[in-house]
Amino acid sequence: MKRRDFLKTTAVGAAGVSLLGVPFSAAAAQSITLTILHTNDQHSRIDPIPDDGRKYGGMGGMAKRKTLIEQIRKQEQNVLLLDCGDIWQGTPYFNFFGGELEYKLMSEMKYDAATLGNHDFDNGLLGLEKMLPHAAFPFVSANYDFSKTILKNRFEPYKIFEKQGVRIGVFGLGIELDGLVSKNNYGETVYNDPVAVAREMVQELRDKQKCNLIVCLSHLGYKYESEMIDDVKLAQQVPGIDLILGGHTHTFLDEPTVVQHSSGHETLVNQVGWSGIFLGRIDFSFNKSSKKKTDVRTALLPVNIPVTTS
Repeated sequence: MKRRDFLKTTAVGAAGVSLLGVPFSAAAAQSITLTILHTNDQHSRIDPIPDDGRKYGGMGGMAKRKTLIEQIRKQEQNVLLLDCGDIWQGTPYFNFFGGELEYKLMSEMKYDAATLGNHDFDNGLLGLEKMLPHAAFPFVSANYDFSKTILKNRFEPYKIFEKQGVRIGVFGLGIELDGLVSKNNYGETVYNDPVAVAREMVQELRDKQKCNLIVCLSHLGYKYESEMIDDVKLAQQVPGIDLILGGHTHTFLDEPTVVQHSSGHETLVNQVGWSGIFLGRIDFSFNKSSKKKTDVRTALLPVNIPVTTS
C-alpha cells in the first residue's frame, strides 16, 4: 500500500479567511502552522501486523511509526503528538510486561499527552499506578474522579501547550467504565457526565486560559445509534471544541467529520482505526498577529515506511 499523501482543506466556520489558492510560501509568511499527530487504540501492537495475507498485513509497528513521526518533526516546527486511549491489551507484550514496554516506546516517540481508555484499567488501579513512571508524558482525564482511589492527584483534567504564541488546550474524556471494566479494576473511580464536563473545560480553556485551539482526547466512541454519548453527539451538544480526537470504536475515517453546532461553531471529529496502522495528521494555520484559525488540512498516513538499519 502506497502512502496516501492527500491534504484536504475544510471550512473552519467563523475563523474566516480560506487560504485556498494562496501560494504556500506567501501563506506561510503570514501564518503559524500547528501539526497535530494522533493515534488511538494501539492495543499493545508493538510489531507490524503479520504480513500473512490478512488485511493491513505488514502495516503498523512502533518502529515504523517513530520513523514517520521523526520525518514530520524535521519538516514542521510545531508538532503535537497525542493518543486517545486503549494503549494496552491485545498482544503478549502486555501479558508479559504489563504495559511497561508500550509506555517506554511512546516516551521514545515523545508523545505530548494521552487519555485513558477502558483497557488501560485491565491491570487494575495498582497496575496502572505501577506503570505510570514509565510514561514520560502526561495523561489528561477530566471526567474520571480518582479522589477516592490510590490515583488521587495523578492526572490533570487538561494540559496547555504553547507554540509560537498559539495556546492549545487539550483535555481528556473517558467512557463509562461500569459494564466494560470489572469493578475490582476501577474501584472507587467515579465517572462524571462528559457533556457537562466538556462544557466546563471549554469555559476554562477558552475564557480563563485564553486558548486559541481546544482539543478533546476522547475515548467515548465515534458514533452510536443509541442515545449513548459519542464524539459526534458531544460536538453537537458542546460548542467551542475545535477538534475531537477519538477512540474506542476502532473507526477508520479517511478524513475528519465536520459537525456544526447550532451556534455555528464547527468541530472536527477524527479517529484512525486501531493498532497503529495509521497515523492521523491535522495541520491548523493561524494568523500570526491575531492567532485566529485561518485554515485546516488533514491527512491519513499509513504506517508502512520501511525501516532500514545502518
